[in-house]
Amino acid sequence: MIIASGDEGETWSAPVALTSNMKWHGSSCNVHYSHQHVHLAMDERRDLSIEGWNTAGLAPRVLRASMNDDLLDPKSWTISEAPAFNEIVSAGDLDHFGIPFYSTPTRAPAELGSGRLCAPMGWLEPNIVQFQDPAHLWHDPAGRTLHLFLRANTGGTGYAALVKVIEQADGRLVTTLETMPSGRRALFIPFPGGHLKFFVLYDDKSRLYWLLSSQATDSMVRLTHMSRARYNLPNNERHRLQLHFSKNCVDWCFAGLVAVGQTERHARNYPSMAVDGNDLLVLCRSADDEGRDPQYANLITFHRVKEFRNLVY
Repeated sequence: MIIASGDEGETWSAPVALTSNMKWHGSSCNVHYSHQHVHLAMDERRDLSIEGWNTAGLAPRVLRASMNDDLLDPKSWTISEAPAFNEIVSAGDLDHFGIPFYSTPTRAPAELGSGRLCAPMGWLEPNIVQFQDPAHLWHDPAGRTLHLFLRANTGGTGYAALVKVIEQADGRLVTTLETMPSGRRALFIPFPGGHLKFFVLYDDKSRLYWLLSSQATDSMVRLTHMSRARYNLPNNERHRLQLHFSKNCVDWCFAGLVAVGQTERHARNYPSMAVDGNDLLVLCRSADDEGRDPQYANLITFHRVKEFRNLVY
């Protein structure tokens, strides 16, 4: 669904469906503008036969429209072609990286402890990046390539998933894996906080990418020794929101902690951000003692990182 407002959100149009007979998942991820087009990415719920939390059956698809067209007209939008995660890889394809961290059935979660479930490996919540630096290995001088960095559900920490979307001569948007100079394809990439929902923003003034994500400090704890306040598995610390910057989206420099809950129950996660002059504005899903748990939180908190570019070193 899409809606529009001509008075800064005071009133809104009737909602318009951009697709039919399709199921979607979306989160507060970034929106990308390039060549007079707007791009956003959402997860199509492709394979619906997987039990429980289904990230294995999601397909990350980019929706693109010209800003000169009527964005309430479904014909203005092009939707990328994309495979679901389980159409690309299975757990048996991977070794030597410790991915996935836990073993699960292909189409159902594994209960690793009382009430602690590990879903089949997958991805979700893509952020769009277009590399502008001609020196970057993944820069496309024709401007037809977008990269999607996705939250990687592997049971572990420290990795995001990666695909690229290339505009074809006929206007179609086709998704494929990135290739390293060795010829090896890259599905996962080291990424601070890539195991939970994150937000990537490119700042024109600093010419840097900024990343808000959840900080993991204790993912190697045994299930039997976990704090009861920790949501689900050891990789689900949600109370420390960290900020990084990077010139290339691969090498990240730690800039600081934006928000920290008093306990693990006091979540500070699922962030969004925007630049306001010299400051960085941050919203995140938060919780206090009234929240059900760090996942099903009860607050939205606002944070301002003043003079955020001064954090660069």
